Amino acid sequence: MKTFIAVSILFACAIAPVQAADPVDLLPAENLQGWSRLPIPAVSGVNPKIQWRVDTAAKTLICTGDGGHEWLRYDKELSDFVLEADWRFTPKDGETKYNSGIGIRLSKQGEIWYQAQTGLAGAYLFGQNFIDGGLKSFNLKAQMKENRVKPAGEWNHFVIRAQGDTITLSVNGEVVNELTGVGMRRGYIGLEAEGYEITFRNLKLQTLP
Repeated sequence: MKTFIAVSILFACAIAPVQAADPVDLLPAENLQGWSRLPIPAVSGVNPKIQWRVDTAAKTLICTGDGGHEWLRYDKELSDFVLEADWRFTPKDGETKYNSGIGIRLSKQGEIWYQAQTGLAGAYLFGQNFIDGGLKSFNLKAQMKENRVKPAGEWNHFVIRAQGDTITLSVNGEVVNELTGVGMRRGYIGLEAEGYEITFRNLKLQTLP
């Protein structure tokens, strides 16, 4: 009887659905511990000027955009996950070409990258997909369902879901882009510095089974 009960418990555990992990707050510490700066392109070298700082009182991460083109990479490699993030650009008189992004399943040094673009022209997926043994550039701007990005100075909300061979981008409550056939099944999250001041908050990561 005891053996039967033990086997029944093991069987029940085996068929029980695996639950997703609770969301984790990714706001870095003030010294950016657990995050690394990577140059873009990967071989160019990191600019000595540090352009990232954490406002612990406001619980925000600010990139001043004046320290060169780079990723701020979260150092834990991930497989399937949901990432939520709020972001906004700091308004600048006469500026129309604000630019930044969030990297998804980046290779360790950033040579292979999938990106959720942030800009006033819209948010969409683009980058380099590792497929059929090589790299292939892609850009889904033309497939963007609508431009849901708010003007500089206003907060935007991203939900990025990477699961299996699919990456989905939602902007301010609606899906705008989906990429299938993703070759990289593991990788790193990165926040992009590209010449404009941008602030991030509510960085929430939920790993999926």
